[in-house]
Parts: sequence; C-alpha cells; structure tokens
Amino acid sequence: MASAGIALGRVSARAFNHSASNDAEAEYDRLRDLARSEGDKKKDCFARSQQAYSSGDGALAKSLSEKGKRHQAQQAAYNRQASEFIFRENNAPGRVAEDTIDLHGQFVEEAEDILEARIRDARARGQTHLHVIVGKGNHSAGGVQKVKPRVESVCREMGLEYATEENAGRIYIDLTGGRISKPPPLTQPGYSGGHGDQHHGSQHGSQHHGGQHHQPPQEQEGDLLWKIFRKLEKACCIVM
Repeated sequence: MASAGIALGRVSARAFNHSASNDAEAEYDRLRDLARSEGDKKKDCFARSQQAYSSGDGALAKSLSEKGKRHQAQQAAYNRQASEFIFRENNAPGRVAEDTIDLHGQFVEEAEDILEARIRDARARGQTHLHVIVGKGNHSAGGVQKVKPRVESVCREMGLEYATEENAGRIYIDLTGGRISKPPPLTQPGYSGGHGDQHHGSQHGSQHHGGQHHQPPQEQEGDLLWKIFRKLEKACCIVM
C-alpha cells in the first residue's frame, strides 16, 4: 500500500467528473481544508518538539510530539473522509458502468490504494477488465498527469497489461493476464470522463453532504463502494 504524502490546495469542481452541486463542491473543499489545517498544526508541534528536545526539555518535547501525533491522526481522518466522499460522488450508480472506476479528486496515494482494492475485488468476481478514469491532468501543475503514472505502476507491479484508451484520461486494464491489442469501446454511461483533474498527496473516514452528516456506507447496501473502503480501513498510512 502507498504511504501518505502532501496535500495541495483547493480543488472544488475540478475533482468532480460530472455536474456537481455547490454543496458537494463545498463539502469536498471543507474536508481537504480541515486536513490541511491539521497538517499545519502537526508540523508546528513536531518542529517545536524538536526545539524543546534540543534545549534539553524532554517533558515538553514529548508533550508536543504527542499533540502533533493527534493532529496527524485527525489530518488522516479528514483526508479519508474527503476521499470516500468524492469517490462516492463520482462513482454513484448511473455515473459509471460496472466495469469502470473514476479516480478524479483522489490524491495519488489514495488512488493507488483504491485501485489495488478494486482490482483484487474485480478479479475475485471474475471480471475480465477494468476502465480507469484518471483525468488528463489539465488542472495539475504544469498540466502533468499525476494519477495516471501511478495507475500504470500498480498494473506493472500486479503483472497486468494496460493501455491508454482513445480518451487519454482513461486507462484500460486487462485482468486476465492476457495481452492487449486494442482497448475495447467505452461502455460507460453518462459521460466519457477524463476531462478533469487529478490531485496528489495526503492520507485518507465517513462522508458528509449538503450540510448533513451521513454514516459510512453499510454492508447491507451490497455495493462495491462499501467493499472497497472497508478493505482500505486498516490500510491508511500516516507519516510525519
């Protein structure tokens, strides 16, 4: 599994690969902003802890370190909530086909963990392929794709053949171990995808939408989203 990295600035509508409501955009930004704030507090505590240690005040250093770890854990929780929220928004029934996964709005490490879990689940169910929407990088720094290279890396590590589809913001993955001569036609309903952004950075909790809190997806729903995020629950990596 991937380790966490560094959060970036606001993403707003760029994280949505469909017409998002203002409430949804605001909620996604709110969660990432909270994560960034906790990250800043974490860094401050760790820096002050190091200073205290260097000054010989071990007690203060320990206290600040513990406080920094609490901010670190909260940062991870907010980022996970944002990851789950945007994933459910972009992968809701009717927005993507059953053989498609949309990674818009995910930090690179989040996208990697989600994709690995999805591939394992799809192969266990006998699915032969997967379409992955990664975005074209239009809104990334320098217009460089960030998620796509990591998706390709995951495929190589898992020994799977892959190919960029006609839409450069999509990748086709063969889950059978066979070779790809040409990606098949798109089967995704609603939109072609790949025109948005991908984001990179931090850690990964429940979702909140339109100003009202919602519980995490329940097992009785029987949906793939629940399965993926339950598999990832214990895989959230936290770094200083």
